[in-house]
Amino acid sequence: MKMQTVRGRLFASTMMGGLALAATMSAQPVWAQDADVALEEIVVTGSRIRRADIETSAPVAVISAQTLTDRGVVQVGDMLNQISSNAPSFAIGDGTGAAAGNGQQFVNLFGLGAGRTLTLVNGRRMVTTSQSRGVPGVSGLGDRVVDTNIIPVGLIERIDVVQAGGAAVYGSDAIAGVVNFVLRDDFEGVELDAQYGISSRDDYPKQSLRGTFGKNFLDGRANLAVDLEWSKTEALLDYDRPRSNLGRVTISNPLNKSPTDGIPSVIENLNTRFVTFNANGVISRAGPPFASQIGAVAGQPIQSNLDGTAFIPYDIGNLLNPMVPPFTSGGDGLPFQELASLNVGVERWVGNAIGHIDLTDRVKLSGEFMYAKIQGRDPYGNQASNTVLNGAGTGSGAIALSRTNPYLTPAMSAAIGPGGPPLYVSKFWTDLLPTRENTSTTETVRAVLALDGDFDFAERNFYWSLSASHAETDGESFGWGVNTARFNKAINAVRNGAGAIVCGVNADAIATNDDAACAPLNPFGVGNVSRDAQAYVTTPIGSDYLNSQDDYLATLGGDLFELPAGMIKFSVAYEHRREKAKFTPFTADQQGLVGSQVPTIATQAAYNTDEFSGEVLVPIIGGDFTLPFVQSLEFDGAYRRVKHSIAGSENIWGAGLRWEIIDGLTIRGSTSRNFRAPTLDQLFAPSRTALSSTGHDPCDADRINSGPNPAVRLANCQALFAANPGFGPLATFQSLSENFDNAQVTTGGNANLRNEISKTKTIGFIFQPTFVPGLTVVVDRIDVDLTDGLSPFAPADFMSACYDSTSPSAAICGTFTRDAAGQIIAATSTTFNAGKVAFRGETYNINYRFPVGRFFDDRDLGELELSIDATHTTRLETSVTGFDSNRTDGTTAQPDWLVQFDTVYVRGPFRASYQLTYLPEAKINVFDTIESTPTPEIKENYRHNISAAYDFGKYTVRGGIINVTDEQPSYPTRSYGDIFGRQYYVGLNARF
Repeated sequence: MKMQTVRGRLFASTMMGGLALAATMSAQPVWAQDADVALEEIVVTGSRIRRADIETSAPVAVISAQTLTDRGVVQVGDMLNQISSNAPSFAIGDGTGAAAGNGQQFVNLFGLGAGRTLTLVNGRRMVTTSQSRGVPGVSGLGDRVVDTNIIPVGLIERIDVVQAGGAAVYGSDAIAGVVNFVLRDDFEGVELDAQYGISSRDDYPKQSLRGTFGKNFLDGRANLAVDLEWSKTEALLDYDRPRSNLGRVTISNPLNKSPTDGIPSVIENLNTRFVTFNANGVISRAGPPFASQIGAVAGQPIQSNLDGTAFIPYDIGNLLNPMVPPFTSGGDGLPFQELASLNVGVERWVGNAIGHIDLTDRVKLSGEFMYAKIQGRDPYGNQASNTVLNGAGTGSGAIALSRTNPYLTPAMSAAIGPGGPPLYVSKFWTDLLPTRENTSTTETVRAVLALDGDFDFAERNFYWSLSASHAETDGESFGWGVNTARFNKAINAVRNGAGAIVCGVNADAIATNDDAACAPLNPFGVGNVSRDAQAYVTTPIGSDYLNSQDDYLATLGGDLFELPAGMIKFSVAYEHRREKAKFTPFTADQQGLVGSQVPTIATQAAYNTDEFSGEVLVPIIGGDFTLPFVQSLEFDGAYRRVKHSIAGSENIWGAGLRWEIIDGLTIRGSTSRNFRAPTLDQLFAPSRTALSSTGHDPCDADRINSGPNPAVRLANCQALFAANPGFGPLATFQSLSENFDNAQVTTGGNANLRNEISKTKTIGFIFQPTFVPGLTVVVDRIDVDLTDGLSPFAPADFMSACYDSTSPSAAICGTFTRDAAGQIIAATSTTFNAGKVAFRGETYNINYRFPVGRFFDDRDLGELELSIDATHTTRLETSVTGFDSNRTDGTTAQPDWLVQFDTVYVRGPFRASYQLTYLPEAKINVFDTIESTPTPEIKENYRHNISAAYDFGKYTVRGGIINVTDEQPSYPTRSYGDIFGRQYYVGLNARF
């Protein structure tokens, strides 16, 4: 990556303006305040208006820096995964055989999608760090999101979470809400911190080191702080945990006679193997049904031995249904655990510098600089295989076995005989690639420079700010692939006139077709690939990408005029933002050398937006002007006019009321219109047609009795198969493109996309009873309705929209094509403005902090804090197409309840904490039944963490246990609970 170029552009850009400092609110929860402390006017996340009262009309939750320490967090994403309103993001494989990913973690409030939660740092937008996930060949939704791994743990003062809305203040993406990482800007001294953790299975080490250095200058008018930190977590394989090592998949039940006979249509299979191939090399005849085609000697299954010197019997295992390969239970086939890693290892290097200087008593110059390098390592991120399950056009089809292959020993030649039907080798290569590891690296640099101040005019105070920021993320995904043309040359080995084994192209004396670099490839056994052959047939694959953001902001705020209840306050702002994205595939990908040999096109795009916004805060009742049961009543409103160079103009607004009925009881509510602009990936991802898998086919025997309306799906598929008798019996139909690259899938962007729009309503109360000092109860109801949703239509979505609809659309059903046997051979993947989302739920925050001695004659027994953070989802309904919907509330993705209970005890230098996480009984899919899935109900899950720390003055020693009872995820899931199990950690903090 070209970081010198990046840094040069960075500093050139950031010298043009300045940054106004963001929120400086204390780290206590927003609902807790000391009545004896006078609050100065500050900026609260969710508004640009300075105010003395830190309560707002919209719900805001706060996570303190101490909470991260109590929970042993070394990556911020691990903390956000413990917020009840956030759908967790895990860097683990999902159990389908898909790669575990790149290790990045994103915020996803209420499960509405990571792209619908806006991430800020000190109240400012961050450049997206994600790869262009909408680009063909890269899975994902095209969301432009921020990896929380770049956030410096050591500088965090607090994390503010605005739950629902915020686009009128901050712009695009603030639909589900806003997460603002507030960093310390006044640190003085030296602080060193180290932590080490390990699991009870003596693996998965977690390590972190950080140093923070700060100093005041010029009699306290200036401060500079620098934070440097490093952390690392290791990867794990499926073999490393009991749950993932089960090798579990679900397959159609061979005993099922009809969808209505009460017999489950899908059963679970453990110790799963792929019957068609393994690392030694399985010998077979081509074509389905695969089980009957495995075998070359009198119909007996054979494979190469480990050394590649003889054929030995091949144990198929327990093939539960001959019509449902490739899975068996047991046998010599490739273990399912070999397909993907359990989790991705992540290593972080993060550096930050924050400083300011008071130029005058009323003008301040400040700046920030961030550098973060994040590297995710997936040990099983790539694979090389050849199997009869893939067509020849994929580049990974079975290897035609010539009976004159020079690597056949005499015994092997005798075993297969001189004639007969064609034979093939199906093989999973463990020695062909230099490594299966895929690395994903991002380097993010960000600089902001600010000038802000205040002035008096007409007996009123006004504050202003001018800011400029520039940020770039330079990313790379790197792995190894197989050059298809070279592989075909190398695998075609022959003996030349001298008896040496060479590539067929080099067999004769005529140099016309010679390839001097070609080294022959031995398909038998393990460890027989020569270094020359490996170097010849493999090539780096992946891509580079560059995301950049320039943001300029000017704000003015202050007092307008005074009402009986107080001063009307305002804030106006102008923001100009330019975003660019560049995607550059590696040479092999651009030239189409790998896989199905379809080129991946380099692309770049940009947009700019000009946005004008204003806010007003109107105290209607309050101060000396009160009424019975109206201690105070205030209105707040916000408006934003957006002019996007591609998506066009948009009007966004928000309004709220806060009504304090009596001391300690406040009711609040808000309503807003929010939006998300289409991303550059969704708009301009280049069109590309290549062999790929299509995902779940609703008419597959494993899926026919599921879906949002199984009866509708069944009827539509029955009609399809009745009209096409050649498709075969529906009850045993298997879609071969579900897991293998057998269909020509056309992917690309959609330049006609519009903004998606949401309407949000919240209502809640804050209760701080005077008769129970220290108790705070906060409850908020949140409703979100989204239309014109930016829906990622993958082939499986098109198929679901077709077969799950009571009125199938010809246009939708025409986006995929079946062959004479019913197999999907062509499909489409793109983005449309068609989706809808409806969310209904409540958030609960209960906190009770009190001195224990209150109940024991006021003795000094320390202080105890009890708190509950809970989110209740009553409805989460999504529609990709706009006319069919899927409920995900009550599922493992969005359980009805998610509850966190915390206890913290402090006495002098001693601090101890306990956390309980509760996940209720749920389903993987809301429509799961015993007929459609072996485990329709997923049991509840409880996890317990404990920690303790002792402050010796300059040194604090801490330790803890995560998942004390070693509770595994509820069967059969991987993420409904903690797959890593019990973990121990110790830490040391030193301050000078």
